[in-house]
Amino acid sequence: MFQLAEGRIQKIDPKTGQVVATIPAPDGSGHSGLAWHEGTLWVAQYTERKIYQIDSQTGVILRTIHSNRFVIGVTWIDGELWHGTWEDDESDLRRVDPRTGEVLERVAMPPGVGVSGLESDGGDQFFCGGRGSGKVRIVRRPRRDLAAGDASKTPGD
Repeated sequence: MFQLAEGRIQKIDPKTGQVVATIPAPDGSGHSGLAWHEGTLWVAQYTERKIYQIDSQTGVILRTIHSNRFVIGVTWIDGELWHGTWEDDESDLRRVDPRTGEVLERVAMPPGVGVSGLESDGGDQFFCGGRGSGKVRIVRRPRRDLAAGDASKTPGD
C-alpha cells in the first residue's frame, strides 16, 4: 500500500500500518492523487497539470503526461488510465493514452459540479470528491462498443 505524504511516497505494511519504505514524490508538492498499475505508481500533480509514472522502488520518473487542465486525481480501471480535471469551475473525467497522454474520452460533469479526487471500484464506477460540497459522487464509466471500433470517441461525438 502506498501513500502520498508531504513530498514523499510511503510504502505502508497493510497489516501493521508501519512505513516500510519511502521514495521521493515527483517535484515535491502539489500532488492530487496516486494509483498503482502493473508495478509502477502514477502520481497526479495538480498545479503542474501533469501525471507522472514512477518506479515504485526508486521514485525515478519513467514518463510524464501533460494535461491542459489542472489534474485532480488519477486511477486505473479495467486497464484504462483516467484522471479528473478542474479549472474555471468546470470539471471532467478523462481517459488518456498512458503512453502519449492523448485524451481518448471525456465525461463532462454538470455545470457547478466540481471534482476533487478520483478513484474507481475496478469495475464500471468512479468515485469523485465533490470539491467544497462535502459529497462523494458516483459516476458510471461510459459504455462503448469495442467491437465497432468506437472506443476512442468522446461521448456526444
